[in-house]
Amino acid sequence: MTMTTYTLSDFDFELPDDLIAQTALPDRTASRLLHVEPEGQLHDRVFADVTGLIQAGDLLVFNNTRVLKARFFGQKESGGKVQLLVERVLSNTENDRRVLVQMRASKSPLPGSRIRLADAFDVIVGERAGEFFSLHFPSDIFELLEQYGRLPLPPYIEHEADDYDEERYQTVYSKVPGAVAAPTAGLHFDQALLDRCVANGVQLAYVTLHVGAGTFQPVRTENLQEHQMHSEWYTVPAETAELIAKTKAAGRSVIAVGTTSMRALESASQSGQLVAGSGDTKLFITPGYRFKTVDRLITNFHLPKSTLMMLVSAFAGYQQIRDAYAHAIQQRYRFFSYGDAMMLTNTSGKQDA
Repeated sequence: MTMTTYTLSDFDFELPDDLIAQTALPDRTASRLLHVEPEGQLHDRVFADVTGLIQAGDLLVFNNTRVLKARFFGQKESGGKVQLLVERVLSNTENDRRVLVQMRASKSPLPGSRIRLADAFDVIVGERAGEFFSLHFPSDIFELLEQYGRLPLPPYIEHEADDYDEERYQTVYSKVPGAVAAPTAGLHFDQALLDRCVANGVQLAYVTLHVGAGTFQPVRTENLQEHQMHSEWYTVPAETAELIAKTKAAGRSVIAVGTTSMRALESASQSGQLVAGSGDTKLFITPGYRFKTVDRLITNFHLPKSTLMMLVSAFAGYQQIRDAYAHAIQQRYRFFSYGDAMMLTNTSGKQDA
């Protein structure tokens, strides 16, 4: 049997604009949860029901990245206005404080020129790297971002971030600053729900993957093999790798909370088994990929034609995902970062080759 070859158009779908969630619900656990069983049955639940779908001895793996206040408005020495989005912090030592940014300006600034940010401090333009620029900051980057930056909401959310967003667009367990987008499946957990999971005998573990702005970049080529995946930095601690090994040995499930947790775990599993460590990943998962570590996935609903649509189709089955999304649209689930969630099971080893 031959493997089905998918193109970009295979991951398109029509989504009514009014299903794109513009604000987060006040109660994190009140979102809806679509439970997609391996055989294709669909169950409409609320997110708080997730405790009934996870058993004692199972392991939830969360991404503990923290979203930076990464958006800046500034002015070039010529007076021209610029908009910046910090993609990642490259170095933050006393002698080398550099960030990589996406920049919108009428004319690209020259290396060595200065840009005034937030009418508060100057940065020096470094080298250009493709669509990105490096900038040299004058003092501790994280402190300057926190004090003067603005939270970057996704492009499909139509309001500027306010105080409510600054609380709701972070997970309650966010710890390691470095992301420019939230690991949104984790937004559904509050501390009380985490405590309930632990009381039920569920184990919790953490990885870090700093979500880049590239997560919102559209795939521009119909031939998926021509797509260049954006790079993101991740780390899988030794403690997490050990917990996963013990969970597997006990015959229990490893459940990734979000595609970013999944991407970190699978990136660290390319040798065939999970290896603790850090690195950059450009892992691009499409149907046909066999998942090596993750058994189940909690995730939000993703954009049409996105790499994340391809990832969940690889995980749970292409037709399963088509059916689940059609059901979600019909039942008026809320989509994208502030939207509802789904629970999926790995069927990648059982799908037709």
